[in-house]
Amino acid sequence: MHQGKKVVVIMPAYNAALTLRKTYEEVMSHDCVDRVILVDDASTDATSEVASEFEKLKFFAHPENRGYGGNQKTCYRLALDEGADIIVMVHPDYQYTPRLIPTLVGMVGSGLYPCVLASRILGGGALKGGMPAWKYVANRGLTFVQNLLLGAKLSEYHTGYRAFSREVLESIPLEDNSDDFVFDGQMLAQVLWWGFTIGEVSCPTKYFPEASSINFGRSVTYGVGCLRTALAFRLAKWGLRPDPAFPELASGNRL
Repeated sequence: MHQGKKVVVIMPAYNAALTLRKTYEEVMSHDCVDRVILVDDASTDATSEVASEFEKLKFFAHPENRGYGGNQKTCYRLALDEGADIIVMVHPDYQYTPRLIPTLVGMVGSGLYPCVLASRILGGGALKGGMPAWKYVANRGLTFVQNLLLGAKLSEYHTGYRAFSREVLESIPLEDNSDDFVFDGQMLAQVLWWGFTIGEVSCPTKYFPEASSINFGRSVTYGVGCLRTALAFRLAKWGLRPDPAFPELASGNRL
């Protein structure tokens, strides 16, 4: 618990058997964490077997691979069903350190930031942590354009380490989003559309063989999807092209 609020950590997993134990143990080292939920997206390794060894972990397995976005949808739905007030997403590949969980929880729990991102760009450690140069350049370029179109000033939109309040997850139409990687970009665009504030903290990152990563081709598809989402947001904001992902709000868009 954090100030009487239930904290649930979700872990969308795919072929994370080699790093899951270390991630889980570090997550559970924090007293503020009430529950950990892992969803295995039809892994081909021993992810399910490793997950079944942890008594305090709620485990769910997709019978077929649903994709990164589809995995998150299940994670968030299970967390809300669990009664979570604060939800933190941590990848079980140990690319992001779980040591920041109390910080993310505290920022959401304070009521100041209903959404918090752990940024690899803040602090300038992304390249030192092993981020490939082409990914770093793509990250910075995409973020620049997204900030222009979404009217925000974030250091990056592409981190997989995030925390949300229950209100955020209950407000935005997550189930209507893609089941692929672009889900992340769609979700943050919707957070901004609904007028929620996004905070950021600096997060070190590690790139190593066991850490999950998408290839160049899928990265291009992801980047194009992020740009399309941001453009759809801007056109809807200007009233030029309505989009079901960005509906007209009864109280008016607060951006």
